[in-house]
Amino acid sequence: MATGYLEILRARHAARLLVGTLVGRLPNATAAIAIVLFVRAEGGSYSLAGALAAVYGVANAVGQPVLGRLVDLRGQPRVQLPAAVLSGLAMAVFAFAGTGTLPLAYAAVAAAGLFTPPLEGGLRALWPSVLRREDQVHTAYAMDAVAQEVMFTVGPLLVTLCVSLWSAQAALLVLNVVGVLGALSVVVSPPSRAWRSAPREAHWLGALRSPGMLALLGAFLFIGIALGSITVAAVPYADERGGDAVYGWLMAALGLGALVGGAVYGARQWAGEPARRLRVLVALLAVCYLPLMLMPGPVPMAGLTVLAGVFLAPAIACAFVLVDRHAPRGTVTEAFSWLVTTFTVGHSAGTGIAGPVVEAGGARWGFAVPWVAGGVSLLVLTATGRVLAVPAAGAVVASGSENDPNRAVEPRFSSGDRA
Repeated sequence: MATGYLEILRARHAARLLVGTLVGRLPNATAAIAIVLFVRAEGGSYSLAGALAAVYGVANAVGQPVLGRLVDLRGQPRVQLPAAVLSGLAMAVFAFAGTGTLPLAYAAVAAAGLFTPPLEGGLRALWPSVLRREDQVHTAYAMDAVAQEVMFTVGPLLVTLCVSLWSAQAALLVLNVVGVLGALSVVVSPPSRAWRSAPREAHWLGALRSPGMLALLGAFLFIGIALGSITVAAVPYADERGGDAVYGWLMAALGLGALVGGAVYGARQWAGEPARRLRVLVALLAVCYLPLMLMPGPVPMAGLTVLAGVFLAPAIACAFVLVDRHAPRGTVTEAFSWLVTTFTVGHSAGTGIAGPVVEAGGARWGFAVPWVAGGVSLLVLTATGRVLAVPAAGAVVASGSENDPNRAVEPRFSSGDRA
């Protein structure tokens, strides 16, 4: 298993780009918990903390595809680094101004979310130019999905460590400074400076004019809903069986399952159409959500939660391949950013849907929401199977010469643009 990943990391610039992107995304991964802890340290209510965190999330969801389109048009350094600096400065304003002036607090948090650089989409656009071989790029996508789970596990621990050593204000400042340094490491690298998007057809819809992209976004909206609903349904379950400690273990188990699943998935090459494989993975994901309704004791429940997370990272990695195939020419960063945004919106919607369901029927029915959402995602993929199986017309194609795609016989990555 390790051999494939080591081969990726030995490629020139690969480790730097992966680590730099993860470090650069730390402010985004930790924003919600950092904002909540800071507001509470300032004496604010949980309602205010939740509202500010929600504003950050909405602004981030809006900003990602917009900045992704700018990256495709202007290149990575011209957009990623200024955006990272502006986001960090906005969060610094929030950290120093506090919650005394609410309009300023809301504006600062919104600006921080809006200008969060689309490093995630940018990295996936770079992989084909760094690794060259298609099978290596697929492995890199799986490794990327696994690394995300590590970041979202380690990130909150870093926030609590900063808070315990210094203060909640210091946590906001330190993590955003580190994030800017991570973005800087990426954008000054030769692959980032050399990368250029393919010429694009002017169209106000950008990546959204691809039917395949719309099908993927529809499916991953419901996968986001499933994941968001689990985080809410697990709260009343934990309250009855040990409180915050049990809740923490369940969330960690979900991340562990995704880590294991992504690591195993990326360790081998997969034959066949990725669209068909994605349907199988999402079906398995939905099936593995169903046993959560059994709600056994904390230890077996943790095991079921691990199982529920196993097919998440593989499904995400497989979706990355399909985004590459269906993103219209010249829109790859924007396309990946739309996937991130849709998943985030779905996660937020899932928390909103599961809340009333839990209040009406308890935790058991709350755990039914991810199963239903997974099933709807599968229905979307099944209904659009023919669309997803057909590569986008504007995709870059593999050929004997990278500079002459007209002789190609096989569809290749839309992100495989060369400088």
